[in-house]
Amino acid sequence: MLSREDLSRWTGRDIFLVLVLGLVGGVFLGCSLMFAVQRRDPDLNFRLISQAAGLVQRYYVDHDAVQSRTMTYGAISGMVNSLGDTGHSRFLTPQMVKEMDELERSKFQGIGAEVQLRAGHVVIVVPMDGSPAQRAGLKAGDIILKVDGQDISGWPLDKVVGQISGPAGTTVTLTVLTPVTDKTRQVTLTRATINIHNVTWQTLPGTRIVQLRIAALDSGVTTDLRKALAEIMMEKPAGIILDLRNNPGGLLDQAVDVASQFLKGGNALLVKNARGQEKPVAAKAGGEATMVPLVALVNGGTASGAEIVAGALQDAHRARLVGDTTFGTGTVLKEFKLMDGSALLLAIEEWLTPAGNVIWHKGIAPNIVVSLSAGDLPLFPDAERSMTAAQLQGSHDAQLLRAMEVLTRGDISPAAVAAHASR
Repeated sequence: MLSREDLSRWTGRDIFLVLVLGLVGGVFLGCSLMFAVQRRDPDLNFRLISQAAGLVQRYYVDHDAVQSRTMTYGAISGMVNSLGDTGHSRFLTPQMVKEMDELERSKFQGIGAEVQLRAGHVVIVVPMDGSPAQRAGLKAGDIILKVDGQDISGWPLDKVVGQISGPAGTTVTLTVLTPVTDKTRQVTLTRATINIHNVTWQTLPGTRIVQLRIAALDSGVTTDLRKALAEIMMEKPAGIILDLRNNPGGLLDQAVDVASQFLKGGNALLVKNARGQEKPVAAKAGGEATMVPLVALVNGGTASGAEIVAGALQDAHRARLVGDTTFGTGTVLKEFKLMDGSALLLAIEEWLTPAGNVIWHKGIAPNIVVSLSAGDLPLFPDAERSMTAAQLQGSHDAQLLRAMEVLTRGDISPAAVAAHASR
């Protein structure tokens, strides 16, 4: 389990909520107006909050709905949301703090989809590898409209997650809207115990190209990656496709360590503090795959620490990025405990690519833009083990096929690779 000190190094992975047993979201209430008062009179701000709470308790018609602790948590959530760092800095209830620790043990129950509240909608950010959500065809960007037939419009995120969560073996039916097609469908999923395997790889059928998938940057992922790379390099691959699609990130130190496996010197990122001071974070020596031809796959679900990796490889001309613009997470979060066991996750630093490019709210644009068509899903190593070369070429993963083409045709700029290797 991670220590509190470890959590202080979390990047934007904390932007996500995971549909697991008991993992709940905050109550997002529009409370930021309470703080539209001059800062020089903080006592007046607190009196405004107290006055508003008193009015609700005294006059609101539905007395059963007036719950003091829920109102308090809603006010704190509103305070954090007023910063404009929605989905990054956030408030955690005591239960959420507990279950975030459980998530870090990489085993949980649920449908295996990471979600976020966007513009009042519950949106799927990432279906986890091998999860019921992925097997059911749920995709990043899908909007959940109903849970077991109940319209969830206006529900707080914690209530939605509570309805979807449940013991392994039980079922839940979601009504889902896919915005790119404007089509609505019902999906019935069987909840399961999810064991996360963050590093998987497979030599693509009919080639000497390896697809290396990193699903998340949780504790210990670098150890798994180094082991995988040692095995891969023994096979003398013609190239590696580093698949960072739908990788929501994780720990900052793991992101730096992962990038360092492919870099021979230079920086992994720049960190900017609240005073605007920038500090470079160097790549570490001893990478396992610093010279093999490399292409990285990214998409809108590539976030946080995964963007650190992608930005470092792109700026060093170590790899070309293929896919879609990344999510745009750019902060390092620190946990501040509150007196009742709840906590604030606040952005205390911003990170930039080694060349100084801003990622926060912008994302990283790929060198080669390739989008998947509506309804098409990425191919990952587990699925490819039973495929033939013809089946791979006939697949609808246009991003993977384009990355293969880049490596096969040598479009990775061998001169750039050689220059990098000679540093």
